[in-house]
Amino acid sequence: MSFPDFRMRRLGLTAAAAIAAVAMVGTAAAQSMVVRSTGPSASKYPAGAKLKSSDKLTLVAGDRIILMQAGKTRTLSGPGTFGATGTVQASQSLGGNVTRMLAKGPTMRSRGGFSRGPGEEAPANVRAPNLWLLDYREGGTFCVLDPSVLMLWRPNMEGDTALEIESAGKKATVAIVDGANFRKWPTDVLPVQYGTDYRLSGGGLAKPVTVRFAAVENAPDTAEGSIDMLMGKGCSPQLNRLVDTMSEAEAG
Repeated sequence: MSFPDFRMRRLGLTAAAAIAAVAMVGTAAAQSMVVRSTGPSASKYPAGAKLKSSDKLTLVAGDRIILMQAGKTRTLSGPGTFGATGTVQASQSLGGNVTRMLAKGPTMRSRGGFSRGPGEEAPANVRAPNLWLLDYREGGTFCVLDPSVLMLWRPNMEGDTALEIESAGKKATVAIVDGANFRKWPTDVLPVQYGTDYRLSGGGLAKPVTVRFAAVENAPDTAEGSIDMLMGKGCSPQLNRLVDTMSEAEAG
């Protein structure tokens, strides 16, 4: 075999490998994942299920499935049969909320609270603007990125309130003053410990809630990676917060 023939064959193999790689990437990109599933068919399409582009979902009345593909969500409501993939255009303005939700290291300047008029109640659906803020209304497992800067958050900024936290026989009271909806977790009295229950009461809560913490060493930068991580660690409140924010960004 001459040298030119060998080089041409090698170039041909390289091109074929590149085409195959593009095809594999395209197949992976076309895959979607169920991130929320409610209704009669929830067990048929559980959260976390991966779907190929050729898959079909047959939903009945009362079903609501939220799929994620390429960093965007798509909501399907029954009854009907739907393809696993579809075109979703996201609102750029609402997409900014998703970016803020994923940002690391929330600060006191990222208020995200609700100011109300006299006699007006704070809406129940107001959510913390960042994944790493602990909305103390939400019980369950909470993923902690940096225990030293863990912040408590409330949806309104009016009035002084006191939140009591108890764990393993120790108790701390956290005062949140009028005009603020952030307050640092009392690490000096109750350090963040993983797998330990903390009982929160007062602070405007209708009833006590219990939270426990899970460690996050390296937070993903993408929505897909964040959802995978939150699912894997069972951090449902933060998962719901992110999925709801992404769903609101749907524009079609």
